[in-house]
Amino acid sequence: MCLRIMLVLAAACSLLVAGDVFAREVQVNEMLAKYIAQREQEFDEIPAQRKSELAELSEFVRQQGVSGKPALLTFICTHNSRRSHLCQIWAATAAAYYGIENVRTFSGGTEATAFNPRAIASLQRAGFSIEVPEESDNPRYSVQYATGVEPLVCFSKVYNSEPNPTSNYCAVMTCSDADEKCPIVQGAAKRLAIKYEDPKAFDGTTLESSKYDERCAQIAREMLYAFSLLK
Repeated sequence: MCLRIMLVLAAACSLLVAGDVFAREVQVNEMLAKYIAQREQEFDEIPAQRKSELAELSEFVRQQGVSGKPALLTFICTHNSRRSHLCQIWAATAAAYYGIENVRTFSGGTEATAFNPRAIASLQRAGFSIEVPEESDNPRYSVQYATGVEPLVCFSKVYNSEPNPTSNYCAVMTCSDADEKCPIVQGAAKRLAIKYEDPKAFDGTTLESSKYDERCAQIAREMLYAFSLLK
């Protein structure tokens, strides 16, 4: 059963272009809708300092909208494998959920590896439909959060490689290592640090799934909070 809601889709997928903004009624599966509603109930769990950091992200989106420009958000971690992808996908979903039209989200690293299957599994448990259309060392995953819309196409890449923007974007550093290795982020109009602990530390342990789910939920909660400020 699907829950019908009105979303304004900002084409956040790496393969979509700036003109691909449209409003339409879409269907979000009930599992994902329930997950989003649960995260909204947890906004009070976000510390005040963190809310201040997230408000800076919201303000960049707001200012770009006032100027009639797209808000290009590139989430960066070292390997573009876990946290940066989770941030890109949840930022895109949150923007659509709250009807923020001018947002495009991207992700990248200081080096390219692959979108980690454990992070993908955590997104699937949250309610996303994810397909692998090809077999390679760095697959392009199709991430669907609503029917009737173009999926996000996610794969690992260096932060300023195609199809990511190379100018006038906000660089959001999601890990300390990438923040330190990139004292200058080429082409960024603004730079923010919204860092997350790496669930990789629990790979191969009995806590693996729960820690990935914990990080996915935190990122979902915080991206939803950031975009809720723009309602």
